[in-house]
Amino acid sequence: MDALTVHRLHFAFTVTFHYIFPQLTMGLALLILILKTLALRTGNEHYNRAARFWAKIFAINFAMGVVTGIPMEFQFGTNWSRFSRSAGGVIGQTLAMEGVFSFFLESSFLGVFLFGEKRLGPKAHWFAALLVCAGSWLSGFFIIATDAWMQHPVGYALGKNGEILLTSFSQLLLNPWTFWQYLHNMTGSVVTASFVMASVGAFYLLTRRDEAYGRTFVRLGVIAGMISTFLMMFPTGDGQGKNIAYHQPVTLAAMEGLFRTEQGAPLVLIGQPDLDLHRLDNPITVPNALSFLTYQRWHATVHGLEEFPPDRWPDNIPLLYYSYHIMVGLGTIFIGAMALCTLALWRGTLYRARPLLWLLMLMLPFPYIATTFGWITAELGRQPWLIYGIMRTAAGVSARVSAGNALFTLIGFMGMYAILAILFLFLVRREIEEGPETAAEAH
Repeated sequence: MDALTVHRLHFAFTVTFHYIFPQLTMGLALLILILKTLALRTGNEHYNRAARFWAKIFAINFAMGVVTGIPMEFQFGTNWSRFSRSAGGVIGQTLAMEGVFSFFLESSFLGVFLFGEKRLGPKAHWFAALLVCAGSWLSGFFIIATDAWMQHPVGYALGKNGEILLTSFSQLLLNPWTFWQYLHNMTGSVVTASFVMASVGAFYLLTRRDEAYGRTFVRLGVIAGMISTFLMMFPTGDGQGKNIAYHQPVTLAAMEGLFRTEQGAPLVLIGQPDLDLHRLDNPITVPNALSFLTYQRWHATVHGLEEFPPDRWPDNIPLLYYSYHIMVGLGTIFIGAMALCTLALWRGTLYRARPLLWLLMLMLPFPYIATTFGWITAELGRQPWLIYGIMRTAAGVSARVSAGNALFTLIGFMGMYAILAILFLFLVRREIEEGPETAAEAH
């Protein structure tokens, strides 16, 4: 492998592993806040104990996110120095704000939330939960704003030596790409947290232990999951799809496997892209649906890959195509699963419906898979650009870091992260086995 490929694999591995943790903490922060709100309104200590239990899970994820996130910051300088030198004046703004404002807000009040309940009154402790949630979601905003600028650069000018100069801070933060990408991403984090909470609750109900908490976790997880899975589809997924259609039409064509421009373009459900013959094999399609979903007209023209120079096509169209369809397919399954569970919850049969409880428990890893493929879709879709339309990926890599050096560190990271994964699973398993009542007694 050449150095560029290894550098790309290196960053892909570290960012994929890292995002396992923030996607849960961002969504879980909201669900913990809901539990604290229920405790404040009802005066029922049950909800406080439930919030304390999930706060411990939150803290473990938060710590792992910090440990795995720091190396990514250094990778900009070690593996992608030419990108950092050119664009550091832009992305440095949002990344610095993420660290200075949101990270310290979240981490400081997480400590207050975890260890200050006895000294704080109920309202002050609720406010600490609110600030943890705000810090978590603000952190997500600054990271998304950084990525959105790379997807759709605005508010910049090119300097004499090719460096990228920020000309409008407000345009950087109010980038039109950011709005839908941020909402889609944060809704996805709530989907992950909802399935995790419902899965743990289902485990307690199936094993007939901590059943009161199991019912609370299942109820809150299913309700939040039903709302968030629908929001993932519309309007956030629809809005992000329109971002791509209007600003990166070649990406849309690759995601949908649309090789030729069509009026009334079909939506592909299943098919295999053939790059040699420029066609989809064995397609199952919904006629005119892609045109309608994209432009709200059944016979609107959707541009195919043939409209664009091959050197502007995404680097790996098959992987992009399959990643996108796996993400959408899993999202559709999530809606169906949550709809069934919501119906059973409304009828009052969910807590005794063992097949549905097994479904909730076994669904736990799939939101992580869907989110990972969603980010693969976003980042592969931007290729071959590191900064869309400005800097190619090959131009941003560090020139003096060889493939051997990068591969050596990649192997080292894989080893360290494997140890971290084992430690993470051990700690979370211990908390779940101890349960909310044990956590409350320890408190």
